[in-house]
Amino acid sequence: MNNIRNFCIIAHIDHGKSTLADRLLQTTNTISEREMKNQALDDMDLERERGITIKSHAVQMDYMFEGQKYVLNLIDTPGHVDFSYEVSRSIAACEGALLIVDAAQGIEAQTISNLYLALENDLEIIPVLNKMDLPGAEPEAVTDQIVDLIGCSADDVIPASGKTGLGVDQILEAIVNRIPPPKGDKDKPLRAMIFDSVFNPFRGIIAYFRVFDGEINKGDEVQFVATGKKYEADEIGILRMSMEPRNKVGTGDVGYIISGIKKANEVKVGDTITQVSNPCQNAIQGFEDVKPMVFAGIYPVDTDEYEELRASMEKLQLNDASLTFEPESSAALGFGFRCGFLGMLHMEIIQERLEREFDMTVITTVPNVSYKAYMKKGGDPLVVNNPSELPDPSVMDYVEEPYIKAQVITKSDYVGAIMTLCIEKRGELKNQVYLTQNRVEITFEMPMGEIVFDFYDKLKTISKGYASFDYYPIGYKKSDLIKLDILLNGDQVDALSALVHRSNAFDLGKKICLKLKELIPRQQFEIPIQAAIGAKIVARETIKALRKDVTAKCYGGDITRKRKLLEKQKKGKKRMRQVGNVEVPQEAFLAVLKLDS
Repeated sequence: MNNIRNFCIIAHIDHGKSTLADRLLQTTNTISEREMKNQALDDMDLERERGITIKSHAVQMDYMFEGQKYVLNLIDTPGHVDFSYEVSRSIAACEGALLIVDAAQGIEAQTISNLYLALENDLEIIPVLNKMDLPGAEPEAVTDQIVDLIGCSADDVIPASGKTGLGVDQILEAIVNRIPPPKGDKDKPLRAMIFDSVFNPFRGIIAYFRVFDGEINKGDEVQFVATGKKYEADEIGILRMSMEPRNKVGTGDVGYIISGIKKANEVKVGDTITQVSNPCQNAIQGFEDVKPMVFAGIYPVDTDEYEELRASMEKLQLNDASLTFEPESSAALGFGFRCGFLGMLHMEIIQERLEREFDMTVITTVPNVSYKAYMKKGGDPLVVNNPSELPDPSVMDYVEEPYIKAQVITKSDYVGAIMTLCIEKRGELKNQVYLTQNRVEITFEMPMGEIVFDFYDKLKTISKGYASFDYYPIGYKKSDLIKLDILLNGDQVDALSALVHRSNAFDLGKKICLKLKELIPRQQFEIPIQAAIGAKIVARETIKALRKDVTAKCYGGDITRKRKLLEKQKKGKKRMRQVGNVEVPQEAFLAVLKLDS
């Protein structure tokens, strides 16, 4: 056990985690030159196309140091704020972390928040200064930032480059020398924690675990503590570039177990595995349930595919524990699911994975956050996840909405523009700290609902990509919110309604009406599009009817002949409008998200 080291790699987006992980795999000969490709650990097409890591990936490497063989278990983690739940799970399975900072960009918001996660779990931090080969690198300035942040000495910071392989040997030595071996007792009953799981169509569910005490042998009868289910360990092993079966996995090691589990709800990430014959007394603590930030409805385009969509979502949830969903129905879209995501990118990725991995075409409704409605007659507040659930204003006393504390780190040139953006989004400036001469950390408190739509995109645009953004929830505050309904031809479309602040209602209503006018195809009859607050219409646009030239066959003669035909047409149009219904195209639901573009 003294020769095992468990560590993860944490950093902000695009600071070179996956590239550095590639170099570590090559240096330890875990992967042959022939199999080597960029982002070797990222096995999803989406990850390669976008150049981001979405899933944490565990891999075991062997390293010879001073004549001894060490086993290094590496977990490469995502950097985006929407996948921070992946990072927290990886950190729980490790004793140390490589904190990677880009020598050209310096410390950014997500670096700090991932670092705090690691420090809360008492991990040993090894700071690495990556991308030293870039012409714009500023090693001295960034080293000072790291020293200020962690409180280490400047000599502890390892200069490296994932591209050229500089400093990889020093990193491996530092992992062996600085990260403590796992603590645990191999004579105690088995206690292992599940930190991830995947679905394999041939073998059922494969769970990845880290052993804290005891050891697990092939053929043991094991029990999952949270669900109380018992299984036989058909196959256990360790994770190399592929899965390698073993007869036993010992204390401190990271491995996988296949036991023919077919149902997705029988495996919970964060659960403890123990032996039936000699169970452990208490389960491993420290796993909180994920708190979704953004809610949206996902509906099958074809209503017959509802059950298929449910099965697909369950399999996806195995692989991404931060997705939550429950069934709901909508008058416009039929049966579907109300899903909770950690952010907009997470929502986009889930939608794409459903389409690619499960061939499901889905409609996503306007995303929103959950509110609390307090009644006049008292009692517990009602949690409102969907604008259509909001009670009538006559029985409601007030509404509270979730607030977040947002930290933006940016160059000082963009401070004015970022403050304007945050104040537009009803944010309150709380603090402003100069980290260095030209880097500022600005702290805001703002409503969660305002950052759901397009805040992140706008922030990147006005800061030319330099601002980094991180947030965490701070609770609920009272707010003047109203429900904005969209009516098409007099009928309410529940999938387009939104809860908005009273001051924004008029502008938003006008924008949505204009956008829908562009996107909804013209019909044989005139269609009014209206935005309403309760019974009051605040905006209206009209889609003109397509007209057939009924007077074409009249040539010459009296005007009354033409008028007679036009009057006849007018009556037909009126009747058509009473019975006609309007098809809303998929783009219209999504266009509401990108109103300003």
